[in-house]
Amino acid sequence: MNTVEQPAAPSTDRRPPRILVVDDERSMRELLAIVLRREGYEVLLAENGRAAIDLLEREPVDILISDIKMPDLSGVDVLRAAKKIDQDILGIMITAFASTETAVEAMRLGACDYLSKPFDIDLLKMKVREKIENRQLRQENVLLKRTLGLAHQFSNIIGRSEAMLAVFKMIETVARTNSTILLTGESGTGKGLVAQAIHFHSLRRDKPMVSLNCGAMPENLLESELFGHMRGAFTGADSNKKGLLEVAERGSVFLDEIGEMSPVMQVKLLRVLQERKFRRVGGLEETQADIRIIAATNQDLTKLISEGRFREDLFYRINVIPISLPPLRERREDIPLLAAHFLNKYNEQMNKEIAGVSHEAMDLLQNHEWPGNIRELENAMERAVALEPTPSILPDSLPASIRGESHRMAVADPNGLPESGFDLEAHVKDIERGYIAEALKKAGGVQVKAAELLGMSFRSFRYYVKKYNLR
Repeated sequence: MNTVEQPAAPSTDRRPPRILVVDDERSMRELLAIVLRREGYEVLLAENGRAAIDLLEREPVDILISDIKMPDLSGVDVLRAAKKIDQDILGIMITAFASTETAVEAMRLGACDYLSKPFDIDLLKMKVREKIENRQLRQENVLLKRTLGLAHQFSNIIGRSEAMLAVFKMIETVARTNSTILLTGESGTGKGLVAQAIHFHSLRRDKPMVSLNCGAMPENLLESELFGHMRGAFTGADSNKKGLLEVAERGSVFLDEIGEMSPVMQVKLLRVLQERKFRRVGGLEETQADIRIIAATNQDLTKLISEGRFREDLFYRINVIPISLPPLRERREDIPLLAAHFLNKYNEQMNKEIAGVSHEAMDLLQNHEWPGNIRELENAMERAVALEPTPSILPDSLPASIRGESHRMAVADPNGLPESGFDLEAHVKDIERGYIAEALKKAGGVQVKAAELLGMSFRSFRYYVKKYNLR
């Protein structure tokens, strides 16, 4: 007769994480029950596969810990049934008869870990804790988005810190107005995503949103892209072309890196903001501009004004509603949420099933200074998912800069080459990227100054910034 051993009645408060232990050995069931209950978990016990499946159909379970070899159904069979009942359930398989075939099948079905008997109880506790924390982070992220009521518009903006909740509130408040908005913050803090959220939460959401990077093209091309041109206006203008202001009619225009706009273009943009009219390059006819401008910069515009590099009157026109995005180092409590988001994203893209981030790796992520902010974190997680061979992200899969391997100023001693050798190209790239990031940091994000610090031309520096995704 199948029997199911039930735990004591659960608390009336929020339910603690629930774990189902399945093993045909009574001593093993009782040992795991004692250990896991001491950790604060609610534990359900089943003596065989059929009893486990019966219980899974009646009770919600967070983690399934199952022996693989049992008299009636195998642990893999139980996991397969559990995934049909709840695809989010986490599985840890244990066995005294490990084989490649069972391990592969268990991982294919979604087991997040695989232990061979006898195993270290402390190791099991650590793995369970990691899986529960990662599951809670994913659930918390979903609940946060639902609470904010912005499931689509804010789907890529993740945070639970006070600083980010203030940003969310500000977006909700100003999105439905037509006021011009200035987004400020370091490179990689998500200004483009916030601009999208503002547009998609506004009354203009059914009309186009177009984006233009003001620092990515010469002045003459920027003018043509923004205002359009008439046939014959310049060499290569073989036909009339609409500019982004026309394409975005009754929608939104996102002007990124507005601090790098030339003085001439600043004057022309100021006229658009003042008169809501513009002319195509080479044209005489004025066109109405029913658009909303959202500008962004990682520079200190007040400093550029004092240096004569940015118009004060334009600044007041674009700074109607300022929104400042905090750097990642000032919202470290958001790092686990962001890491879990990027882990899920790249798991799906790479068809992998890494269950979470180890404590050691998460400590490194939370202690890093993140000069490249969220973009740097995303790149680090993409690399980690690509390289990680185990079910959990370990420190060795993170970039050297995050592991704390410092970039030395001195020239390397070739006599110090390790016997086992090393990846020279990757080492050089790490050093190169470190200097580029440090120069940007010292220059306050001003690329011209950062290039001077490294004795490089602006063109070369901009190439490396793009190469290492540091913009």
